[in-house]
Amino acid sequence: MLYQAYQFSDDMLAPLRLAARWGQVWSGAWTRGDEVQKRLGATLEMLSRFQLTHARPEWGISEVQVGNRVVPVTEEITLALPFGNLLRFAKDVDAPQPKVLIVAPLSGHFATLLAGTVKTMLQDHDVYITDWANARDVPMREGKFGVEDYIDYLIRFLEEMGPGSHVLAVCQPCVQTLAAVAIMSERRNNCTPRTMTLMAGPIDVRESPTSVNDLANEKTLSWFKERMIQTVPWRHKGGGRRVYPGFVQLMSFMMMNMERHKATHQRLYDHLQAGEEAEAEKIKTFYDEYFAVLDLTEEFYIETIDRIFQKAQLATGEFTYRGKPVDPSKITRTALLTVEGGRDDICALGQTSAAHDLCSSLRPHLKRHHLQANVGHYGVFNGKRWDNEIYPVVRNMILAME
Repeated sequence: MLYQAYQFSDDMLAPLRLAARWGQVWSGAWTRGDEVQKRLGATLEMLSRFQLTHARPEWGISEVQVGNRVVPVTEEITLALPFGNLLRFAKDVDAPQPKVLIVAPLSGHFATLLAGTVKTMLQDHDVYITDWANARDVPMREGKFGVEDYIDYLIRFLEEMGPGSHVLAVCQPCVQTLAAVAIMSERRNNCTPRTMTLMAGPIDVRESPTSVNDLANEKTLSWFKERMIQTVPWRHKGGGRRVYPGFVQLMSFMMMNMERHKATHQRLYDHLQAGEEAEAEKIKTFYDEYFAVLDLTEEFYIETIDRIFQKAQLATGEFTYRGKPVDPSKITRTALLTVEGGRDDICALGQTSAAHDLCSSLRPHLKRHHLQANVGHYGVFNGKRWDNEIYPVVRNMILAME
């Protein structure tokens, strides 16, 4: 009933948001411009923003700097599947660039959370991304989507891109990406990527457990099924599907840093009241993306808790794919780069670099680890440290294997 209660409360608040937007229009027509009007305008805008969205935001990438010129960027769906598309950011450049698949996490937000990552990578690469669908919009007739289905999608995407590609995984899908590359390597698939970059992912959650890891292990699977899984209301395309709602995940993330979010929204109100539009826009842009939520299928969420966070199956050698063991030691030619943030409170130090021990057949010159001091989880793949310090390492690894 939680999903229905959420939907009901959102419907009830819709008139308030609409009234606030109309109030903004009318207050903008006033000419006083005094302190009272500024406060009213700021309050109305804050009220109008009091909502979550369930549709993928725009990428907002229309052009990118490539060398000495700015080139237009267009989005192309290269392969469309029920639970996600292979999306390419096409651009007209003078010479071919290395093809890179960015594997976005399926953890309550849309792939557009990686827009900054994409824009930076586009300078030197032909970029593709896993554009995951909101489970509440996928009809029941499309069946289930679990961890192994995710791996299926990655293999199909890499095969669609063709030989000579590279893969970069962010956060949660590092496990599925490592498994997919191991499977492709064992099968001698000619589309096995040349490099694999794993960034802030839970390869072995037994290393330096965080509060996220503790929560996953404090509760039983039955607790997660009973408390976290909800049924999508019939008004949506995926009506009747059992999901882990994105709004629940968002609340969980926000509770971890609630004081910081409160302080940020107070700054937003202050900027709006002071007419500091540029400063306010930065905060609004971030939260427009952060408050766009995506539902996960029940099977994917429960399997992730069970196989990745409770049992650490890949790290312990117990991970199977379609009934067969997955062995990362079968990876012999795909160069490995792992990246961790020194202040990451979601995926702590050692959890991602554990991949190096698992990829035991890779020779030393095909392995590299980068520890970025003074960045948290989000800073590993977005922001100044990503642009200026982490990305050059990623770019050089890919270039070395071209």
